[in-house]
Amino acid sequence: MFLAKDCLGQTAWHNAAGRGQVEVLDKLWNWAKELQLTPEELRNEMLLSKDMYKKSALQEAAQGGHVKILKKLWDWAKELQLKPEELRNMLLSKDKFKETAWLNAANSGHVEILQEMWDWAKELQLNPEELWNELFLSKDY
Repeated sequence: MFLAKDCLGQTAWHNAAGRGQVEVLDKLWNWAKELQLTPEELRNEMLLSKDMYKKSALQEAAQGGHVKILKKLWDWAKELQLKPEELRNMLLSKDKFKETAWLNAANSGHVEILQEMWDWAKELQLNPEELWNELFLSKDY
C-alpha cells in the first residue's frame, strides 16, 4: 500500500525523502521490514525507485537539503549490501532533465549534502575523470 504511486509516479517514500520527514521514512522502512519485503523489493521499490521524472528519493533529499535523510538512504543501501555499481548509480544517476543529485544540491546551495556525496564518491573510489564529467558536464545543452 505505501509503495503505491501517485500521478507523478512518486511513492510515500519519495515524498517523505523530499520533504525531510525522517520519522515517516523510518516508519515506512520499519513497516517494509515488518511486512517482510525481500531485499530486492526494498532495493528496487524503495531505494532505487524513480518517479515519472526519473528522480530517486536520494535526488529528492539532495535537492531539499535533507542531510539526515540522505545519510539514512545511504546507510540502508549499505545495509542491503547494494553492489558498488548500484551505489555509484545512486550518486550519479540523472533524471529526465539530465540533472544529478549533485547538480540539484549545488543549485539549491546545499554544501553539506555535496560534502557527504563527495565523501561517498571517494569511498567508492570513483574514477576522477568520470566524476568530473558527472559533476561539471552533467547536462547536455
